[in-house]
Amino acid sequence: MTGFAGMPDVVETTRKGAFGLKAYLVGGAVRDSLLGQAISEKDWVVIGATPEEMLNAGFRPVGKDFPVFLHPETREEYALARTERKTAPGYHGFSFHATPNVTLEEDLGRRDLTINAIAQDGDNRLIDPYGGVNDIEQRVLKHVSEAFAEDPVRVLRVARFAARFHKHGFTIADRTQHLMRQMTAQGEIDVLVPERVWAETCKALCEEKPSVYFEVLRACGALQKLFPELDHLWDTPQPEYWQPEIDTGVHTMMALDMAAHLTKDVQVRFATLTHDLGKGATSSDTPLSQHNHEQCDIDLIRKLCRRYRVPRQYRDLATVVAKYHGHFHRITEMRPATILRTLYGIDALRRPARFRQYVLACEADLRVRTGLAEIIPQQTRRIEACYEAATSVDIPAVVRKLKGEQARAAIDNARITAIDKLGLRQN
Repeated sequence: MTGFAGMPDVVETTRKGAFGLKAYLVGGAVRDSLLGQAISEKDWVVIGATPEEMLNAGFRPVGKDFPVFLHPETREEYALARTERKTAPGYHGFSFHATPNVTLEEDLGRRDLTINAIAQDGDNRLIDPYGGVNDIEQRVLKHVSEAFAEDPVRVLRVARFAARFHKHGFTIADRTQHLMRQMTAQGEIDVLVPERVWAETCKALCEEKPSVYFEVLRACGALQKLFPELDHLWDTPQPEYWQPEIDTGVHTMMALDMAAHLTKDVQVRFATLTHDLGKGATSSDTPLSQHNHEQCDIDLIRKLCRRYRVPRQYRDLATVVAKYHGHFHRITEMRPATILRTLYGIDALRRPARFRQYVLACEADLRVRTGLAEIIPQQTRRIEACYEAATSVDIPAVVRKLKGEQARAAIDNARITAIDKLGLRQN
């Protein structure tokens, strides 16, 4: 294993003069270097120092719960070595102990996964007391110790790392999976704060294969507790004509990964994830048809977004896609007036960027349907042609001296005529 060339083993020159600190590179930077991945940021742990010494060296404190400091020049984070103890349920139920006598091994021992519990010194030597290097070679995600069970956020983090490193062939160790199921059954998941659930989920949606995150949560029972709207999609059958996978949960995961393939826009990925939530509300007594689940979709999306305080722009696009994705698929069956109402509903004419997001989400939904490869570009071209026809209307020439309702009606009629001239309707 190779390390970082030229990495200093001490921080010596600061704004307040010469001062030596015994600092080690830790966490993601070491892990990603060993995997041959680009390093986005570096985190350091400092052994044998006090907060006063850090301040005297010119570091700026930023940690609220435990002592973390920013380097005065590089702005990288330097945290004093610490241990932690569980004092109450949930993410915030910890007390921290950071003194000069806390060892590097003790600090690494409080971390979640062995692959994140590796340090590197100034001579590029690896300090690996928990076997993280071997687990990287074996492509396994394994918890460092039983203390893993004290922090429910770690269930989300393991699911997210599983999605991130899926392309490298990583799997979750059986013992870690068992511990995650145990944590869920014991109610630790129930005390997660909404902001942290959304933060981890949003990061997972950024990954190359985000479906893995939700599948891992489902396997340990956490999806049913955190996202019951999604969990209910599995084992919900749909007509084979619409979804050859039959299972709506499987289809949703396939569509989500397709959205990740098509775009890095996380809003589009979220909209794709939630576009069929209403189908999970079906039952043998109250079946929900293919054509009337949209309002149920919207209600569930709004409920989910309120629960996790999802940003408004995510919610708005998701509800638009849920309401109108069927129109994208059936555009050749719709009257020109209905197509125009759809464009208005999307707010496409005023917000072309949202229109493009809508198209991408609909494409992701359609692309995973077997045998429809030739239809997809046609559908996209058709709705884009309708959009261009509607926006090409010369409004000043249409309204002339008209005002109010008369002007609006004249504009609508001109746009409907322009769409009708495309000759898209097939029945």
